[in-house]
Amino acid sequence: MQAEHQNDLSRRERQIMDFLYERERASVTEVMQGIADPPSYSAVRAMLRTLEQKGRIRHVEDGRAYIYEPVMQKDSARQGALAHMLRIFFDGSTEKAVAALLDQKGSKLSKAELDRVAALVQQARRDGR
Repeated sequence: MQAEHQNDLSRRERQIMDFLYERERASVTEVMQGIADPPSYSAVRAMLRTLEQKGRIRHVEDGRAYIYEPVMQKDSARQGALAHMLRIFFDGSTEKAVAALLDQKGSKLSKAELDRVAALVQQARRDGR
């Protein structure tokens, strides 16, 4: 399963996946409580079943309840989502993405964070990236 298939998810399915990545695992009720303006219980259950059929999540039984969790690890999903975002919104340019992050209103990096970013840039230079 590749993160490039991210666009095969509906808005609601992406919302559920985001919640499951944040929580790592959840029941239908917890998903309903964790997403904005949730549809009915049966609709959420149906979307979870669809996500399972798409190979995005799996369930384990916990008594009578099903507990759902993402199949792909959060780090792998993060890399795929970031690659997708770079390609779609920044023409594949890391420079444009970093510039946009640094330009964000209301986000101020501490000296320690700026030092860490500078160190990452230096490491990328040494690695020829």
